[in-house]
Amino acid sequence: MIANVLSSRMEIINQRRLQNNSNQTIHPKVIELLARRGLNENQMKDFFSWDLKQLPDLTNIKDIDKSAKRIIQAIENKEKIAIYGDYDVDGTTSCALLYFFFKYFGIEVDLIQPSRFIEGYGIHPPAVEKASSQGVKLLITVDCGITNSQAADRANELGVDLIITDHHHDALPEMPKAFAIVNPNRRDESQDSELKYLAGVGVAFALAIQVKKIWDRTHTPIKSLYELLPFVAIGTVCDLAKLTPMNLKLVRHGLKQIPSTPYCGLKAFFTPEELRSPISSEKLSFHIGPLINSKGRLDHPEKSLKLLIARDPQIAYEHFSHLDVCNNERKFIQNEVFFEAKKQVLSFLNAKTVCLIVYEPHWHEGVIGIVASKLVEEFKMPAIVFCNSETEGVIKASARAAGEMNLFEVLNSQKNLFIKFGGHKAAAGLSMIKENLELFKRNMHVEIQKIPYIMRTKIQSSDLDIEFSDINPNLLQSLNQLEPFGMGNPKPLFRTKKAYIKSFDLLKEKHVRWSFSSTNSLATFKGISFNWVNKWNTMPAEDAYKSSQVESSIDIYYTLGINRFNGNEYIQLMVEDIQSSLN
Repeated sequence: MIANVLSSRMEIINQRRLQNNSNQTIHPKVIELLARRGLNENQMKDFFSWDLKQLPDLTNIKDIDKSAKRIIQAIENKEKIAIYGDYDVDGTTSCALLYFFFKYFGIEVDLIQPSRFIEGYGIHPPAVEKASSQGVKLLITVDCGITNSQAADRANELGVDLIITDHHHDALPEMPKAFAIVNPNRRDESQDSELKYLAGVGVAFALAIQVKKIWDRTHTPIKSLYELLPFVAIGTVCDLAKLTPMNLKLVRHGLKQIPSTPYCGLKAFFTPEELRSPISSEKLSFHIGPLINSKGRLDHPEKSLKLLIARDPQIAYEHFSHLDVCNNERKFIQNEVFFEAKKQVLSFLNAKTVCLIVYEPHWHEGVIGIVASKLVEEFKMPAIVFCNSETEGVIKASARAAGEMNLFEVLNSQKNLFIKFGGHKAAAGLSMIKENLELFKRNMHVEIQKIPYIMRTKIQSSDLDIEFSDINPNLLQSLNQLEPFGMGNPKPLFRTKKAYIKSFDLLKEKHVRWSFSSTNSLATFKGISFNWVNKWNTMPAEDAYKSSQVESSIDIYYTLGINRFNGNEYIQLMVEDIQSSLN
């Protein structure tokens, strides 16, 4: 069904892609990797598939038909429509997607995003009142709204039809009394539905599909929605939505579309050389996502949205340059906060510590989520980072999980301490009275201790042991077939045992460049470790080198990549850890 809604030419693209996959000889180590991840032969075929006909019905969500009919009514009656989106990359891409979708009908919709520091997360009554005063009759949220009952009540009072599209958990005692709620994670949806893994932008895309289906039956059909998939890809990967077979297909086609996208705002993120090559998910995760998020983290997200909807390349470039400057400022602030947070952790860290809860009043609210993630990465346990809010006596926090624990459920057990709270399994945000902080720390210690250790820690374990002799261009090509990487489909981490460090160099006093060989292979590979120096609980480079001289007694944990420089390229090990084989 979805393939028909997107475009008939998709059948040709799918056939070619599937044929290419069948002709591609997958490296045996990649087959072994997928088997270790629990995939059987049929699941592997689904994993590698690009066939949009194999997607579940994305419109099988409660209230989506009601919402689509109301949107068509608004289009036919020329009512004023506004889109209200969250300030992060998922909300921003959702706004852009619906903005261009309504362009298919020749409609210019209003776009509204809140400030993290003024309105805060979600939609609130003042935003509804302002929209109503400007003549908005239909207000559609994207990536937010499921916890905003007051806004829904105010919309009803003002005669504004509020359609909530969201993907966050429905955790309040009652759902908002909105005109419609399109959310695969609302309480009365099937818990077995694969649609619950859609990002906010995926839900917005599903709504667009339903509108098109109904519209095309009774009006002149609008064009394919296929060109909107890059927004789905960016929002899905950067919001850490689980990469199920459904999301893998959506993201793959989104990445495929980027080089030929008609939207100059998207092209601004890429060099001409990058647009001539396949786009990787890492480009989205480590470049595009942080750039889009940077404005929302430091002030207001409008520049990011203006970039995505820009129709003039020069204007798009100006917005991109602004984001680039803002992102560099964000990195500087983030590094300062992380340095202080890490110092605070080291002051109390001991064998009984199960959760890292840190607070400083002056920390910048816009970066505490990233800092929490970096603490999890370095210390391998859950982290919650607090700072002061704009309200006297109230503090805010971003929380990140480690391992497979359900952070949302743990925090939900403490919701009586919170003023606001929301999130999902791996990440959450909250605010509370500062006086509750010490009680919160004690309670979290008790609750997290109940969770098995293996579920609440980030254990350094490889996906697969390989030898240097296994590494060749075919392995790299096969790994590319696993794209996109992200939540639920991490980039494979390999281990090579009993390796040997031939040499190493320090770069900028914090990175390490390695040269490796092993007793089981004549091959030599270069490697790189970023921010290795002074990383907690990591073997110093000199110690690793000395240890490797003793019967090649180190194990290397790494992902694989390609280093391209001055027209040359070579396989490079992206080294995450080095451990003694003698342990």
